[in-house]
Amino acid sequence: MTKRMGLLGCVAALALAGCGGPKTDAQGFTIDPDFEKTLQAKLLDAKPGTVIDLPAGKYALSRSLSLTANGVTLRGKGMDKTILSFARATSGAEGLLVTGDDFTLEDLALEDTKGDALKINGTRNAVMRRVRAEWTRGPNAGNGAYGLYPVQVTNILVEGVVVKGASDAGIYVGQSNNVIVRDSRAEGNVAGIEIENSSNADVYGNTTTGNTGGILVFNMPNLPVPGAKTRVFRNQVVANNHPNFGAKGSAVSSVPAGSGVIVNSNDEVEIFDNDIKDNGTANVIISSYYSTGFDTKGGVAKAYDPFPEKIYVTGNRFSGGGDKPGNPQLAPLATLGGGRLPDVLWDGFVNPKVGDPRICVQNGEAKVLNADGPSKYAKARIDTQRNCAPPARLRAVTLPAAMTKDSGKAS
Repeated sequence: MTKRMGLLGCVAALALAGCGGPKTDAQGFTIDPDFEKTLQAKLLDAKPGTVIDLPAGKYALSRSLSLTANGVTLRGKGMDKTILSFARATSGAEGLLVTGDDFTLEDLALEDTKGDALKINGTRNAVMRRVRAEWTRGPNAGNGAYGLYPVQVTNILVEGVVVKGASDAGIYVGQSNNVIVRDSRAEGNVAGIEIENSSNADVYGNTTTGNTGGILVFNMPNLPVPGAKTRVFRNQVVANNHPNFGAKGSAVSSVPAGSGVIVNSNDEVEIFDNDIKDNGTANVIISSYYSTGFDTKGGVAKAYDPFPEKIYVTGNRFSGGGDKPGNPQLAPLATLGGGRLPDVLWDGFVNPKVGDPRICVQNGEAKVLNADGPSKYAKARIDTQRNCAPPARLRAVTLPAAMTKDSGKAS
């Protein structure tokens, strides 16, 4: 009787989508001609409190998606079960553009977008949870720039995501405040995770590997706001040695392959309790604007501070790395570290109006190489004056309780 009921159930399913699930075409895309139209309509008609549940399947979309309403959740059945593919898209740049507050995206994948996979612009309270953004052909200069790209957002939570193949940054947070990026994986991007011109950011529990640079904390010139107060801790930053495939003239195009954690022109950054190893140029790089190749033909704003200050590297576990500098100009300096560049590389630029920049390293036997950038490495040396600690630790970032409440992983 049970076997007979199973057969009858299969016959009923065939009438809808075929026994065993929805039908797919030769490329593995789910055949559902109404899916895109229905999804576009739901996004257009969404109201505060709307939850849009997407079924499992791999769906080919022909154009970008957008959402302007506040208070919307877009949810799939899992990052490897609900896949929105833009490989066949003929119009639009981003996969999904969001300009509404209180937005949550969870348990789905965005694949092969022409531009950024997800852009969230000028909003409050954005959650990206268990999302995969990927360019399936692997690292390629023709891939979109950013995987997950919240910019000018207050209160951001990125957790449990996976991003692969971005030609700029896999997980990028720009000009934002109050940020948590945790328990995520960035692999095969130019920059794995980038915090740019943002303040009060916690980056922890992540794995960055196979990128050009693992975790970047940058302050760029000519942006409306500067950034400061970032904590980078309990991450795995391993073997980020991929050749740089960023667009010429972009900020990340200056990142040398083999960069673990980079702090550029940023202040009040704590790097602690991480496992950082096998990054060919250096496990940690601290640099000023003057050591970059940023394209700033329009000049630099007078208010811009190009110097990194109050950078604290403490209690990390370093191993390997420094043996294959991605910048050939740095290779001769390896003699100062006994055949490899030391774990912490500092370009040596100091603001004469400030004096001691508080570049501090208390990290076991880790050494600091002052590359003496101002004299083009003429007096590069191991700097023994960097043994200092922060007078007070930065506070942990807190977010509204509603943002951190997880309804549970999709089944």
